[in-house]
Amino acid sequence: MGRSKKVPSWPFGFLNAFNAVTKTPQDNGAALKQALAAQAQAAGFDLMAVTTATLPDTVRRELGAYLDDGRHGSMGWMADTFERRAHPQGMWPEAVSAVILGMSYAPGFDPLALAEHPQRGVISSYARNRDYHDLIKKRLKHVARWLHQESGAAVKVFVDTAPLMEKPLAAQAGAGWQGKHTNLVSRRFGSWLFLGEILTTASLPADPPEGDHCGRCTSCITACPTAAFDGPRRIDPRRCVSYLTIEHEGPIPRPLRPLMGNRVYGCDDCLAVCPWNKFATPTQVSEFLPRAELMAPRLADLAALSDADFRTVFTGSPIKRAGRVRMVRNALNALANGPNVDAVPLIERLLADESPIVRGAAVWALSRLAPDRAAILAADALANEHDTDVRAEWAALSEDPNAPPPTAHTPL
Repeated sequence: MGRSKKVPSWPFGFLNAFNAVTKTPQDNGAALKQALAAQAQAAGFDLMAVTTATLPDTVRRELGAYLDDGRHGSMGWMADTFERRAHPQGMWPEAVSAVILGMSYAPGFDPLALAEHPQRGVISSYARNRDYHDLIKKRLKHVARWLHQESGAAVKVFVDTAPLMEKPLAAQAGAGWQGKHTNLVSRRFGSWLFLGEILTTASLPADPPEGDHCGRCTSCITACPTAAFDGPRRIDPRRCVSYLTIEHEGPIPRPLRPLMGNRVYGCDDCLAVCPWNKFATPTQVSEFLPRAELMAPRLADLAALSDADFRTVFTGSPIKRAGRVRMVRNALNALANGPNVDAVPLIERLLADESPIVRGAAVWALSRLAPDRAAILAADALANEHDTDVRAEWAALSEDPNAPPPTAHTPL
């Protein structure tokens, strides 16, 4: 820190060449922050913002109310880590500053275009190539290592698998604001930001928060296919397609199945319609560019995946989190929502799958695409099926065929 160092300009425009000779602790912190921003830029991050390693009590209360309402569904880890999650210093009491780093993954294609192709599966834009956790963490560690070596401060890095409230921290740091879809929105990058954090014992000047620029717009709320929002910044993940296709382990609730269309992993609808996306430049990071085979995969191919096939296709992909059973379940649900009668032989084979989740999804798909064939098979299937959920799927074939179709507001 005793030498003059020239740093490249930072996208926000506040970085210029500087001299690291300091006169006060405040000056020292500002110089360190400026040099850290240059390191973050060199590591490939598009954004850096700093705040204190604290959050207001309102965040804790809102998280507590969210959990008390059961909105976390089967994500029990959210309740288990409440005390650590509710406050950054619950994760690490010695933390003083939080450095927010962001990378844009803005797609160069229309994320909603595949909705008109019911034989193809829609995969969320972020998941069409390498697992971003691996890339972000590697770069975070590089920047954090520099901070430790340069200042002597202790550091810890986090990606979104850790119980850290990254979106409130990012908003507090001025990296953007939490839109009505609950995700971070940036005036420069729209809704397409991966976030990572460095907690540190270094005292760095905090950036001012970003104001809310959503105005009266409710595009994200009205775009949700399953009505998962019951108000601005109020989401019920139990209705969210991303939760249902990735986190939820059991059968998808029957009222929501027809509303999910051909989405098989995640959902971009609320993000894609955000007007601020018009300012986002498509990413050039090769690891974020979509693999050709994941741009528009055939639903029948996804439903036919074996365990070995699944591991081969999705090694290194975030989709590996879902596992073969959930992916096949999702593909069967999507097949049932389109004119995919040619998939009936495959669906019949999956009625004997080892997984009861797959068998149950196959029953529902068959009942939608070939109801007469499903009725013929029902008696023998019930006689040989011992799983309660699968039996319930077969039994549901006798439900009133003239009942009104479910809507986005059908209660679960």
